[in-house]
Amino acid sequence: MRAAISHKFGRDYQLGTQPWLEHPAMLGKFIGNPSLSVTISQYMVSLRRRKEFGPISRKRKAENPSEWAGFLLRMMLYLLYLLSMLCLLRYDEALRITWADVTFQFRVKLELPFRKTHQYGGIAPFYIYADPDRPWMCLLRAFAIWWLLAHERHEDLNGFIFRKKIGVDGISTSDSFLECFRNNLLDISVDPRPYGTHLFCRGGCQFLHTVRGWSFRKICDWGGWAENFDNPGTIFKYLLSWNNNPAEAREHYMNPNRPGCDPCYSCGRTCHCG
Repeated sequence: MRAAISHKFGRDYQLGTQPWLEHPAMLGKFIGNPSLSVTISQYMVSLRRRKEFGPISRKRKAENPSEWAGFLLRMMLYLLYLLSMLCLLRYDEALRITWADVTFQFRVKLELPFRKTHQYGGIAPFYIYADPDRPWMCLLRAFAIWWLLAHERHEDLNGFIFRKKIGVDGISTSDSFLECFRNNLLDISVDPRPYGTHLFCRGGCQFLHTVRGWSFRKICDWGGWAENFDNPGTIFKYLLSWNNNPAEAREHYMNPNRPGCDPCYSCGRTCHCG
């Protein structure tokens, strides 16, 4: 039904396939295809939700779409997103991690039981340290928070870290992972259609290269990709994408007096040398 309406607006009324947004220069005027608005996307996602049991009634959820999940589910998704992004994992690889694969010390040692690129073993472990400079990106802190919440819910932590979804405060499986991710994007008024599950690998590569300043070889070694570099196009597929936001205006590429960037957490410099 939505496809037919989008085709009607796009072809017959010549409104194209751009999202329905307010004109940046003319307030009150909207441009694009009305069928591709964030409100319509939020409604279409809500139609696919399964019947849930919890403290929030179905009527309240219909009137307040942002209340699609409780605190536990959101904290679980926070750890899942961060783990997939910083360790460059596919979502199905992250969902198969158990508590036995994680060793807590002054750091976190993560030993994966399976990877698509290492189907016959030989998977190098991940060593994760605290990041006090970016607490919102600290995977060690996210693991600690979820361990406390999961221990309150289950006395014995012997199974999967990300368990089956049960009610509004439950936990997700691969079947509902994409739906939860789309709901998260709708919470911040972002159309979820252009984004898939490879977004976290792509975002992790860009974060490690652009923000942390890692080299291509270091990223490939960390992610366990192309040890012989026989397919160098793999990493560029993650580093460059059509829906990336420009990091800097083109007019400042060669400008010696361009504004400084955010200060480095280590040295405090604001130059663009990194």
